Amino acid sequence: MWFFFAKVAPVEEVPVNHTKNRIVIFFRVLILMLSSLFLFSSGVWAKDPAKEIRIADGKGDWGYPNAFQHYPRGPGYLRMAMVFDTLVWKDANGNIPALAKNWRYDPESLRFIFQLQEGVLWHDGKPFTADDVVFTIDYFKKHPYQWVPLGKVAGAERLGLHSVSIQLKEPYAPFMAYVGGTMPILPRHIWEKVDDPKRYQDPNAFIGTGPYRFVDFDSTKGTYLFEANKDYYLGKPVVDRVIYIKAKNPLMALLSHKADLVNIKPDMAAHLKKKGMVILTSPRGWNKKLMINHKKSPLNDKRFRKALAYAINQQEIIDKAHRGFGSPASFGLLSPDHVFYNPDTPQYPHNPEKARKILASLGYQENEKGFMEKNGTPLRLEVLISNITVAGESMADRDGEVLKKQLENVGISVDLVNLEQATADAKVRNWEFDLAVTGHGGLLGDAMTLERMISPRVAGSVNSARYGANRELLELLDAQMTEMNEEKRKAIVYEIQRIYADELPAISLYYPVSMAAYNPEKGIAWYYTKGGIALGIPIAQNKMALIE
Repeated sequence: MWFFFAKVAPVEEVPVNHTKNRIVIFFRVLILMLSSLFLFSSGVWAKDPAKEIRIADGKGDWGYPNAFQHYPRGPGYLRMAMVFDTLVWKDANGNIPALAKNWRYDPESLRFIFQLQEGVLWHDGKPFTADDVVFTIDYFKKHPYQWVPLGKVAGAERLGLHSVSIQLKEPYAPFMAYVGGTMPILPRHIWEKVDDPKRYQDPNAFIGTGPYRFVDFDSTKGTYLFEANKDYYLGKPVVDRVIYIKAKNPLMALLSHKADLVNIKPDMAAHLKKKGMVILTSPRGWNKKLMINHKKSPLNDKRFRKALAYAINQQEIIDKAHRGFGSPASFGLLSPDHVFYNPDTPQYPHNPEKARKILASLGYQENEKGFMEKNGTPLRLEVLISNITVAGESMADRDGEVLKKQLENVGISVDLVNLEQATADAKVRNWEFDLAVTGHGGLLGDAMTLERMISPRVAGSVNSARYGANRELLELLDAQMTEMNEEKRKAIVYEIQRIYADELPAISLYYPVSMAAYNPEKGIAWYYTKGGIALGIPIAQNKMALIE
């Protein structure tokens, strides 16, 4: 493993680089001792809001912060976004210029034209130009980045030093969200020499144009160190260093000033508010979901899946497993807080008697033990459960236990299998399961999330139903991707939700209450981004909060 050198030897959780050179060690210790006379009584810069901000979560290790090495969930992307900028970004209210200062769409030629910022420098001092944007499109088409689907993009063309055209193969409604607002732009002068980006372990792999430079990462401790890019083109960063740390107890990390921003459980909110912390509550952008192996009998029959839906009591799961913190999810997948949410989406109110009648209509009979069987074969399903990561925190819960009792209440015998999340994900990806409790965000971003979470064309996604049995549904998913008129697209998305809720290839269970808390003494006003960061990440860590 390689490391960069920080300017001042860090302490506490800050990543540390070691050297065998005793002279260097001596001078580092001397500098630290002298600094301590002026800067701290309990920790370096720990109480100086002008110097650093610390962000904590329970996992810590989200991979190296570039497109090819970060862990494929929201916290990994956000660490990368500190270093690499996109053409367009979001603040609290919506899209704002980033590397592109303005843009327009030409429907006749199917082109997006971007006028780029002038005077932008890469972290190594080289100038950013249109060549870098063209190169990035070409590079990601050759080496796919799973967060940026480029199948509808034909290519890019330099129109001038600071002007670029991106050509579409056909109208592509999610372009601004999934390409303009999510794709990290790479420096051509570095990556054009890299043939295997996933194995590229060099300091230059982290040269970006973002507000912070990557300094260090300790995968064992789960700590990251970033230093401010003081020449950042969108404004000077308000703190010199951003430090990510792993904290088993976010509440104590915040109260002890070891962290300045953390995700919290809802029952922590009142106590933290009394201590002067600011509490943020996320819109419903994340859902707990029951994945269904609809490729095997009897789960391949939508009547059986509807029996499951009637057997499940969403509110009981919320009350018993989460002390009432949450709200029942829509069976149409999109969050009620989404601008395209269909309020008339079919619902399945808890009705065990109806669930039993459906099972009886499918040939199941109740045996002497109260469980269903057909032709002497018991109806038994295996349910995979694991600790799911929500906004960077591992969420242990009793969802599986409550769900098991609900299904057994209608005569379905259930075997709960508790696995580590990566193992459970692999089984779901390979269709080696009956039912699995999992979860994901992205329910506030562009409606392309329906394509990503429903279509069989999204190969390998552990969160996607990958359902292709309904031709009309697939045609509508295609149609909403190419409809550039917002009202017409909304009507299509309404119909997708209706059909999806009727087919039930997966069942959304609930939206947990997701909260963050921060220390206002640091002078940073954090917020949840409207529609989620980039393609819809529901985490209160927008880097624009750190820019003057």
